[in-house]
Order: sequence, then structure tokens, then C-alpha cells
Amino acid sequence: MRRGALVAAATALSLVIGAACFAQYRPLTPNNVTTAKVGGQLLYVDAQGKTLYTFDRDSTFQSSCNGQCARTWLPLPARSEHNHGPWGMMMRKDGSKQWAYRGKPVYTYSGDKVPGDAKGDNAGPKGSHLWHVLKVVQ
Repeated sequence: MRRGALVAAATALSLVIGAACFAQYRPLTPNNVTTAKVGGQLLYVDAQGKTLYTFDRDSTFQSSCNGQCARTWLPLPARSEHNHGPWGMMMRKDGSKQWAYRGKPVYTYSGDKVPGDAKGDNAGPKGSHLWHVLKVVQ
């Protein structure tokens, strides 16, 4: 019986420690990126609270969104060359620096006007669903 009580106590302690660690979970991000609940999902947002997006047509550390596309889908500027976990800095064709998440270039959407907007999710020409909100992977 004593062994059963010890196992129960150890299990309870591990649950408490695990819950405390989960409650304090903060993904490692660049200074101009944070997380927020948007539409019931935990997403990455910029310093102004604008939702961040990725584009299906981009390659690893290479943006295919330039010109007019980059005026609608604003590249998330990188101000540092230091990587932050899954976040890495990349160079754009115009010589500017942009953040990439797990190799995918990251953008904000000009159609999102206030923090919490995610109007660009699943956007694309003729319903192609090429743009996606950047969800926090836990």
C-alpha cells in the first residue's frame, strides 16, 4: 500500500510540474514577433499584433512574393542576423532582410487593419488558398 501512495504522489508531482512548464511556454521568437489568440487559435503576430502568414509558392529561404505582391503581403523585416530557434533571417531579391519560420518567408497582410484580423488566411487568386496564418506549433 505504501508503494501505491508513493507512485500516486510522484504522478501528481509530475503533473503539477508539467502544467507549470506548459503554462509558461513561450516559443523563442525574434524581438518583433510574439503570439496571440486569433479566432481561437494561437498564432504568431508582429509587434503591432498583425497576424503573420506564409505563402505556398515560396521555397526554403526564398520569397516568390515581390513587386505588387510584396506591397499587399508585407515581408516581415528582420533586424538581426541571429537565428531564434526555428526563426532565421533571409535576404530578399531587393537586398532587404526578412524573417523566415522553419525556412518559410513570413509576411503580414495589408488587408488586416486591426490586431486580431486574419483576413488573409486561405487567400489566393481564384480561391487557390495559397496564404496561411502562421500557427504556433507546441
